[in-house]
Order: sequence, then C-alpha cells, then structure tokens
Amino acid sequence: MDASSRIRAGWRWLAAPELWSRRRTAGELVLALVLGLMAAGTEELVGSEGLRLLVVGVSAALLSLLRRRMPTPVLALTGALAPLMSGFAPLLMVVGWSAGRRIVGAGRALAAFTAAYVLFIGTTLLDTWSQQAPMTEVLLATLYFLATMVVPGLASRYWTQRRTLLHALQERNAQLLRERAMVAGQARLRERQRIAQDMHDSLGHQLALISVHTGALEVDPELTPRQREAVGVLREASVTAMHELREVVGILRDGVEGPPVDESGRAARGTAGIAGLVEAARTAGNAVDLRCAGEARPLAAAADHAAYRIVQEALTNAYKHAPGAAIGVELRYEPDSFVVEIVSGAAVAPAAGEVVSGGQGLTGLRERARLVGGIVHAGSADGGGFRVAGVLPYGVVEAAPFVATEDDFRQQSPKAALGNGGPVMDWTVSERELAMGGQNRSRGGGLALGCGISLAALLVLGAAGVFGLFFLVGSMSEGMIEPSEYERVEVGAAEDEVRDRLPSGDTITTAGLSGKGPVEPAGSECMVLMSSEVGDSIDTEPVFRFCFKGGKLIEKKSYEVSR
Repeated sequence: MDASSRIRAGWRWLAAPELWSRRRTAGELVLALVLGLMAAGTEELVGSEGLRLLVVGVSAALLSLLRRRMPTPVLALTGALAPLMSGFAPLLMVVGWSAGRRIVGAGRALAAFTAAYVLFIGTTLLDTWSQQAPMTEVLLATLYFLATMVVPGLASRYWTQRRTLLHALQERNAQLLRERAMVAGQARLRERQRIAQDMHDSLGHQLALISVHTGALEVDPELTPRQREAVGVLREASVTAMHELREVVGILRDGVEGPPVDESGRAARGTAGIAGLVEAARTAGNAVDLRCAGEARPLAAAADHAAYRIVQEALTNAYKHAPGAAIGVELRYEPDSFVVEIVSGAAVAPAAGEVVSGGQGLTGLRERARLVGGIVHAGSADGGGFRVAGVLPYGVVEAAPFVATEDDFRQQSPKAALGNGGPVMDWTVSERELAMGGQNRSRGGGLALGCGISLAALLVLGAAGVFGLFFLVGSMSEGMIEPSEYERVEVGAAEDEVRDRLPSGDTITTAGLSGKGPVEPAGSECMVLMSSEVGDSIDTEPVFRFCFKGGKLIEKKSYEVSR
C-alpha cells in the first residue's frame, strides 16, 4: 500500500461513525467529570464540606450526562437545585445551552425555560424566606438566571437553526445541480439523436443513389457476366447497408420525439442555407443584416449543418426574447476555422404573451459543435443584447473533450455539499457562492455569530454586575455606621431620636446578623448594624446592636460575629 492509500484509509477511519460515537461518549464523560469537580470546588469555596461536596459533585455530573436524553427535566431540576447548591453555576450554562438546542419547538422551549425560572425563583425565596428584602432577592435571582441559562439557551438555539438552514440550502443546491445535470444530459442525448437522423438522411440518400446506379449498371448489355455479378453484389450491399442504418437510427430514436423533419430542405441545411434563413427573417419583418468575410471554404457535412443550426437557433431566440431588435449575422472564414456570430440588440417591444422555451437549445448546440471539434459561446452583449458565436473546423476533427464552462463537472469543490450523492458542482459565479456558503462563509459567519452572542452575554453580565455593585453599595450605606456614631448614641435616648440618627438597617447586607451575638433583652426589639471598620480577623465581622423597649434605647452593644 502506497502513502496516498494509507492517508485515505486513515481519513476513512477518522470519519467512521463508530469512532465519532466513541469520541462523543468520551467527551461527555470528560465534561461530566469536569463539571462535577468544578461544582464540588465551588461548594468548598463557600464553606461547605464533607458529604455535601460529594453530593453536589455527583449531582452535577449526573445531570450533565442526562441533559442530552432528557433536556426538559434536567433543565427544570437544575433550575430548582441551583439556588441550594452554589456549585451548579457552571452546570447552569451547559444545561441552558443544551436545552436551547435540543428542545423541539419554540413553544416547548419557552414553557421549559419558564418552568425552570419559576422553580429557580421559588427555591430562592424558600432558601431566603427569613431574610429581608425578598423583591431584591427576586431581582438578583432573575438577572442571574438570565445570564446563566437564558442567554446560552438563546445563543444555542439561534446557532443550531442557522446551521440547519445552511445544511438545507446546501442539500437543495446539490439537488438542483443534479437535476440540471440530468436535464442537460437529456438535451445532449436528443441532439445526438437528431444528428444520427441527419446522418441517416444524408447517408441514406447516398446509398440510395449507389443502389440506383448499380441497378442500372446491372442490366447494361455491355457488361460481362463477371462484371454484372460484381455490380449485383455492390447493389445488394448498398441496400443492406441502408436497411441496417435505418434500424440503428430507429433504435437510437426509440422513445424520443424529435421535431418534424423537413425532407424537402435537407440539401439546403448548411452554410448555403443561412442566406435563406436570413431572407425568411426579413420577410417576417425583422431587421437582419448578413455579412460574410474571408474566402469561402468547404466544411465537413456535420460542421456545415452545425453552422446552419447555430444561426437557426440564435435567430429563433432573438424572435422570442427580443422582438423588433436589430440582428447581425456574420460568417467569417478564418485561416484555421470557420466563425459564425449572431448578435441581437436589446428588445424594443415586449414579447407577445408568455415566451415558451425549453431552455436547452444552446445546450444542444454546444453538444453538436463539440462532436465536430468546435465550440459555441453564448452570453450578454454590450448594450443589453445577446451574442451567440460558434467556431467550427474545416476538416473532420475528433470530438473535443467535454469542457463547456457552465457544464464542466470536473471543476468541483474539494468538499462536496452535504446530501450530495456525487460531485456535480456547476461552478458559475453565483452558484459557487451558494455552494461555498456552508464552507468559507459559514465558518466566517459562524465565528462572527459566536463573537456577537458572546459580546451580548458579556454585556448582560456586565450590566448585571454594575447594577449589583450599585445596589450593594447602596445597601451597605443603609446598614453601616462609623464607630464614632455608635459612641455618640446614649442609652436611655428616645427610640425615634435614635432611629432618625441611624440608618434603617433594612438591607440585604445585615440579613442574618440578628441572633448571632449575645442574648437580646427580654421584650426588646433590636437593630443590628455593621461597622465601617474591619475586624481583627478575616473570619469575623464587627457589628453594633441597639435594643429598644418602651420607646427608649435600653441597650447598645459592640461585638463580632462570624462571617
């Protein structure tokens, strides 16, 4: 086995579905392990230990493994458990991405994310029910849910729908090109069959002449018996050849309905008949100019008829698509080839009714010219008209390889489009852009899309962070005092006077501080505020407590609580 064969075998092994399945399974296991470790590590950072770390890590890994099979239940369960388990933050983003991609239907996806949001908010409120400012908790939890689940879900859903659309466009493009190839092949086949009929008529005419002449010679009294016998053999051979030619052409034409053949005009269907075509067009009211250049030279029968058909088809197209436009027909006898060119101007009047066209006339002309060693070009001309030009050899030339620009199937993309059963790309400019949409453009567009979604997610997170920081600063000002302010407050002062001097303490930063210090006086109502100074240890927080009873301040204390 040579090097190229080994490389191809290696690529086939890498592209095997079984290998990709094993790789996906291995990737899912690695991802589950990483998410489990991250969940356990995050829980340890917030102070959890022991069995809780194991439970959180295993739960994150299991939910990660189940998210593909059961996206909706895993989304809801993760939303319900996330407020209770701080380590689920990375898992939220992964589950949101997977759910947005795999839940079928926009309505179902909206219902699933709504249910997860309700469970997330409900669990958050249950976990912080004893604390103050529940609406603040709801606001912060909503921002957190949007940033960690909704944004990844929307990004995943949009990316998946865009990729699916690109794949569908690629498959549709490949199907259209295959159908076009089939239609073009049928047109070329019909043209070959028409050419076979022309050969039958021409050769049949010549064989008939041979048969007639040999029949006349056979009864000539001046011939010797030996000569008469030889002439009889020739006559029988010509008759047999004519019958065989008719049988072969009949088989080629089986099941194909060709246009009616004008037997009376066979002899004039060559370059000699082009003048008749032009005269007929003029008689019909069209402005047609015929020009000839160079010294006339004979062409092979097939090439001569191909020139006639090029002019006939070009004039027909001009009548259909540009009625009333001036038409120029030029015949040039170049030193090495014969050139026929037909140029029509822009239409001066709309076509009468719907233009009926099979769309394969030019394809047949290209096939006819190729079979005699020539080429045909068709395209737009200056000024909005149309130009058809053919170059034909003088002698008998072997058919040229099939390399027409718009039908050259050897110029193919190195990577076939998805769903394409075979490489049949047609590399015209517009179709090349469409076919490459799933390759170069999809890579650049996918990168731009990913960057845009990431930027949007960062903006949302940044806005949430700025809002949270602003809210935290405001909350701290409502729950913090200077030690000097604490010293100025005197026991026995009126409750209203003290409360007017101190912050309200109704903030999330002071939630959970009550009940952590010394026992409160019986029947009193106490307010705990934070100190603006830091404690002696990083694990403790200095606070001030003011207890009121009977409309007066009955106690104030300064102590430290554990964080």
